[in-house]
Amino acid sequence: MAHACLQAVKYLMFAFNLLFWLGGCGMLGVGIWLVATQGSFATLSSSFPSLSAANLFIIVTGTFVMAIGFVGCLGGIKENTCLLLTFFLLLLLVFLLKATIAILFFAYTDKIDRYTQREVKKGLHLYGTQGNVGLTNAWSIIQIDFHCCGISNYSDWFEVYNATHVPDSCCLEFSESCGLHAPSTWWKAPCSETVKVWLQENLLAVGVFGLCTALVQILGLTFTMTMYCQVLKADSYCT
Repeated sequence: MAHACLQAVKYLMFAFNLLFWLGGCGMLGVGIWLVATQGSFATLSSSFPSLSAANLFIIVTGTFVMAIGFVGCLGGIKENTCLLLTFFLLLLLVFLLKATIAILFFAYTDKIDRYTQREVKKGLHLYGTQGNVGLTNAWSIIQIDFHCCGISNYSDWFEVYNATHVPDSCCLEFSESCGLHAPSTWWKAPCSETVKVWLQENLLAVGVFGLCTALVQILGLTFTMTMYCQVLKADSYCT
């Protein structure tokens, strides 16, 4: 009976870790794809990490998840208590890090929002300058896709240009030098609010995904510890 239970947990562990490993492969693939296709799109502020840095983080995270999944698979197949315990501790570490980041984010949402607006406003002054093609493209894409202009309103650009002038990406109907026309031809919505609304609309999906991920990790921790205890029992029974 104990042997049958051990075999059942073993196959569950293998299935879980195979999915975990495939998830790591997916993250690695997405990171490499973004590096290859993102072009010169970068960041909204020189103080923030560029997308290249973010892509590198995805690649490193994907590789780390693949390594954890491999350790779990190997530990399950070999019924090795050392590998099983290592996998358990690594998975627990990932779970605690994610939980800590989520708690800190919700605890300091207002401070993060104020800091982000302040730093992004500094980034406006680098728009269109030499060596900041990525930042310029990022702002253009944000304003065109979200139908907004500036951080608080279109007058944010007046400080950048020292004139009543906005980028062409602020125009209701895009055309060459349309940013020199009257304010009635520009988007009025502030980008900070439109992006915030978009994030809030997608917060539920992100929350559900995070909850599902957490549940999967808890199941993984449960399977691992169950198998670890079963292997210890089998070893003690044999001796």
